Amino acid sequence: MRLSVVELATVTPGANKTHALEAAVASARQADDLGFHRFWYAEHHGIAGQASHAPELLIGIAARETSRIRVGSGAVLLNHHSPFKVTETFLQLEALAPGRIDLGLGRATTGPLIDLALRRDRNSPDVDDFGEQVQEVLAYLHHDFPEDHPFAGIDLTAGIPTRPEVWILGSSGSSARLAGELGLGYTFAGFINPTGAERALLRHRAAFTPTRFGPSAHRSILAVHVVVADTDAEAKRLSWSVRAQYARLAHAGTAAMTPSVAEAERELSRAEKDAPTVIVDGRWPRFLAGSPDTVREHLEHMAAVTGAGELMVQDVIPDPDDRAKSRALLARALGVTPRRPATAARDRARDRVADHLQE
Repeated sequence: MRLSVVELATVTPGANKTHALEAAVASARQADDLGFHRFWYAEHHGIAGQASHAPELLIGIAARETSRIRVGSGAVLLNHHSPFKVTETFLQLEALAPGRIDLGLGRATTGPLIDLALRRDRNSPDVDDFGEQVQEVLAYLHHDFPEDHPFAGIDLTAGIPTRPEVWILGSSGSSARLAGELGLGYTFAGFINPTGAERALLRHRAAFTPTRFGPSAHRSILAVHVVVADTDAEAKRLSWSVRAQYARLAHAGTAAMTPSVAEAERELSRAEKDAPTVIVDGRWPRFLAGSPDTVREHLEHMAAVTGAGELMVQDVIPDPDDRAKSRALLARALGVTPRRPATAARDRARDRVADHLQE
């Protein structure tokens, strides 16, 4: 079972976004050393408590700070961008780190005001053309425009022999079907819609038709919010922060900061703190939390039910040390083979020397 991470660059209480971004890059190095398969950065706009607003910037830095792990976007919100610009940017990242770049494509809203601020044309009505945008990205990457298309003569791939892997991310059946019909890998956001995970991932499998745009066989990822600690009780306590954050977002909007565990303990009701963090009577939790053995048991069940060949972890844990420990415990519980830190550091140093010699 492959294990990956989607990083939000959570701002630690009392710190700032500079610290959060430094921690987000350090997290990529840790994931590389632990043996994780991918490390994706999210795109969230106008959020005070999270610093990952421009994943393409973090991807470039993380690619240079790591030597094996795939790095990418989870996801580029294509409804806010030009397919041309997204394709050009990720081809440049691919040129910087050949064979290690993932282009995860999704769509989302941050609310009417920020959505409007992100738009170039504020006079035309908003339209949902995500499917067409994805196909335009694929056409740029694979020279797939019809001969009479006005963009047919545009070549963004000149001098770049490899292509980023394209994934579609979503939390609904429609995005799963689109990914399958285009022959692309699909990642389901189980932390958004846990009850829809099984149906969406099975729908993707049923719709999957191999194309030249993606893998020859069906591939899917289940993304789950996971907190791991030494005991079930401690893991549940750490999960209080993300519950309180969602409550704060509901009241204060994007200005809400992620609370510490102590703050969350004061803000949450007893019922909120006692909410299930494991599967109960077949119902999946939005936030899975527990000891390594507990979490392994439930993740293996989730993977088996959905047929996902890879698990991707999201974790809103405000303390970076707790976050790093959670990921290390999870990797060990799922049997991920680590790379020795000394070896990983030596590889990165060697890569830098090689780069200088080529200049």
